[in-house]
Amino acid sequence: MNQDINQEIHNAHEVIKEGGLILYPTDTIWGIGCDATNPEAVAKLYKLKQRVETQSMICLMNGEKMMYNVFKEIPEVAWQIMDLSENPTTLILDNPRNVAPNLIAPDKTLAIRIVKDPFCFKLLERMKKPLVSTSANISGQPTPKSFKEISPVILKGVDYVVNLHRDQISGKPSTIIKLTNDSQVKVIRK
Repeated sequence: MNQDINQEIHNAHEVIKEGGLILYPTDTIWGIGCDATNPEAVAKLYKLKQRVETQSMICLMNGEKMMYNVFKEIPEVAWQIMDLSENPTTLILDNPRNVAPNLIAPDKTLAIRIVKDPFCFKLLERMKKPLVSTSANISGQPTPKSFKEISPVILKGVDYVVNLHRDQISGKPSTIIKLTNDSQVKVIRK
């Protein structure tokens, strides 16, 4: 298995480096991803999903160092929530930088999640930058619960499909919590 995962990380990274889109298993559901610092790649992703650019997408990160590269200030409560969460939890934080401008929401926030699953974690380690993650469906369509539910349009529209966990049924999308720098906490999706 380990050799497979390393090969898949290599293949996915090669595509991402060139500004391509990948379809990959995350810690929650199958996602479409690209380099979060590349505005052209992000625009391509919006186009594939037929999604308006004001609907933001999530950035996956693999730890504190990457978080501080994107956010100068991180509210203390963010770390507490991440430590205490049993399920994958996405945080929406204020004033991101060092990511593609078309990823940042109109209210100057960015949704991020720290991932621990081996594929995403190691891919991020190789990329050294955040990875966009958005559900593998056309905007407004239901979110696929397994690989075989992913629409042919999406499969054809990405540059690489990761060959791991294709027979697994996905978990549910992450919990989403919005945190402001003045420490307000709001649950957006349970």
